[in-house]
Amino acid sequence: MRAHERPTWSVEAAGGLTTFFTMAYIVVVNPAILAAEGTGMPFPGVMTATVMLCFTMTLLMGLYADLPFAVAPGMGLNAFFAYSVVIGRGVPWPVALGAVFWAGVLFVIVSATPLRVMVARSIPHNLRVAAAAGIGVFLTFIGLKSAGFVVADPATFVRFGVIDAKALVSLAGLALMAWLLGRKSPFAFLAGIAAVTASASLLGWVKPPESFVSQPDFGSVLMKLDLFGSLRPALWGVVVSILFTDLFDSISTFVGVSQAAGLLDKDGEPRNLKQGLLVDAFATLGAGLLGTSSGTAYIESAAGIEAGARTGRAAVVTALCFLPCLFLAPLAGMVPAIATAPVLILVGSFMFKSVRELEVARLEDALPAFLTVVLIPLTFSITQGLLWGFVAQAVLYALAGRAREVKPGLWVLAALSAALIMLEHGKLS
Repeated sequence: MRAHERPTWSVEAAGGLTTFFTMAYIVVVNPAILAAEGTGMPFPGVMTATVMLCFTMTLLMGLYADLPFAVAPGMGLNAFFAYSVVIGRGVPWPVALGAVFWAGVLFVIVSATPLRVMVARSIPHNLRVAAAAGIGVFLTFIGLKSAGFVVADPATFVRFGVIDAKALVSLAGLALMAWLLGRKSPFAFLAGIAAVTASASLLGWVKPPESFVSQPDFGSVLMKLDLFGSLRPALWGVVVSILFTDLFDSISTFVGVSQAAGLLDKDGEPRNLKQGLLVDAFATLGAGLLGTSSGTAYIESAAGIEAGARTGRAAVVTALCFLPCLFLAPLAGMVPAIATAPVLILVGSFMFKSVRELEVARLEDALPAFLTVVLIPLTFSITQGLLWGFVAQAVLYALAGRAREVKPGLWVLAALSAALIMLEHGKLS
């Protein structure tokens, strides 16, 4: 089918369904991450927020942007929200939701003005790639921890865990997902999660709920964000990190998928890019209001596009598929961590593949990228990886006599990053 042809409703519906089944795992995985032990967030409330974000923003993507992309809480940002901000730094989850909201406000401003182009062009390609790879390692580390393969150690910080029955079942789920992914199955993640959960239930590791359906939980996290508490200077780095990671994710998804699928305008640019980015921005703003981590366009949309989706009609179908999930919180709540761990490992490996695009011939290119990749998992913070990457890139280029190659926007980002690092971690006395 040619890019300019408008497919029939049946073809669009098939594409929309394919996208839904490819990414439906997020309905379980996102609340499992955000409601992890130590965050204090209720699973049913986060699941309701997740479904509502997927439904409303995917519908908006279809009706306003006329694009076949689905929107959901971003993998990586949800882990950053739960493990780095709430658990790692002890930030109350309402305050963290406020940070998501303010990042969304900034993203809307950037997307609706020429700032979007300026910011996008200021960020070196090497650091974008490094951030994706670092987030991939971060997700994989969390997945390995959830499966029991990596555990804490007082002497070496971490060590390999015990391969017990739970670890073996999780490993079997990983193998099943990998096998199905190799066969291009849109049900790969869902089938693996279901198989591990069923095994855990049969072995008595999880208890079935009293009821498999329930009313949506609109009371526990909806509009519970702390708008003013999240404006503390100590959290500015978190807001900036969410903003830039969202910007990287959305631009990469729209540009990459549109280019591969031929969803381009007469000038060869991604079709309706400004409208798509604006929806993406509102998905972050809306996530803070609904009670979940930042929303973004999903790369899994490429599966539906490959199946024939070309317009917003496919996104409308995908959005409608999410609605029944509002009533399945008890069923989703019985999914154990060992069932979602393989998803984190596989998604992490997909993101890490971008490392092959890194330019590492010169030290001033290699070191900033390396710092970004390793600091994200080692500090449990996407923020630190990005901030140090910006600073290192500007400083090393100047020391190497290549200061003229540093774009003005990157100097601004580096100065802002240095200020945020000192504000949060500096101690001069």
